[in-house]
Amino acid sequence: MSGTDENAVTAADDALYVLTAVLLTPAAFPSVLGDDYPEACAALGLPPLADGYGLVFGQDGDGARWTVAVDDVSLVAVAIASWDCGMEYDLSPDGRSVVAALPGWPVAVAVAAPGVPAPHDPDPGAAGRPALSPPDTDSWGPAQRRLGADEIALQWSLWRQRVDAANVPVPDDGSAAADVPVQDDGSVAADGSGQGGDGRAATGRRGVRRALAEARAYLDSPPPLGRVRSAFAPGEARTLRADGPGWSLVARTDDIAFVLLDEEPGEVLPVLRGSELPGLLEALDKLAVRPS
Repeated sequence: MSGTDENAVTAADDALYVLTAVLLTPAAFPSVLGDDYPEACAALGLPPLADGYGLVFGQDGDGARWTVAVDDVSLVAVAIASWDCGMEYDLSPDGRSVVAALPGWPVAVAVAAPGVPAPHDPDPGAAGRPALSPPDTDSWGPAQRRLGADEIALQWSLWRQRVDAANVPVPDDGSAAADVPVQDDGSVAADGSGQGGDGRAATGRRGVRRALAEARAYLDSPPPLGRVRSAFAPGEARTLRADGPGWSLVARTDDIAFVLLDEEPGEVLPVLRGSELPGLLEALDKLAVRPS
């Protein structure tokens, strides 16, 4: 997604050349910033408005990075949709919609404005606050775990095929094994490739049990806004995303689920569809936040 060279809004008393934008709403926010919408807002020092924000990323005339939060969410959503379709869109929010101009970028932006110096953080004295920067994803942790879940949601077919290709039988008695996917009661665990030692499998079992139990607990005690989100999927299914302390779950309501854990770096743990998972996913989908 990117804007045109002519796109400009006013930020920090200077013109901002718009590079790209994202939504920060209960149903759609950069998950790298937090497990839920209020947490993502807090990472930017913004109050969690009910309708959310549009985040516009750009550079000023000196090349400094700025993030402009606007409350005209519809305008930013139209711009993003247009760019995704390969169309140009002049994203120029009205100054009255600007809620905050924040130094730096909270997510990685791979493009730069032509004709200005290379992207850099504004002078701290002029900015009035420390510059935003993307969370560290060089090592495994909550941000990397959530980014991994994002990737699975985007590449669902690829990950689903890996489970099919493994073609490992699931014990009828539900006993633990190190080389089979997880059953929907968390009784059997393995990594995404079907490999792993007994110790790692045991850790996976415990982690998956905890994630599924905490996801079920959301049905009785609703979590913070945005912890459970539902998005479009082919057919009549939905893509379901749920997060919690140390775990992320990605599922299709008509299929299986995948769990990622902070304590299992880089591992993708499939949860097979059995007697319990369909009901859990259906119930989570009913309380999930959906794009308007």
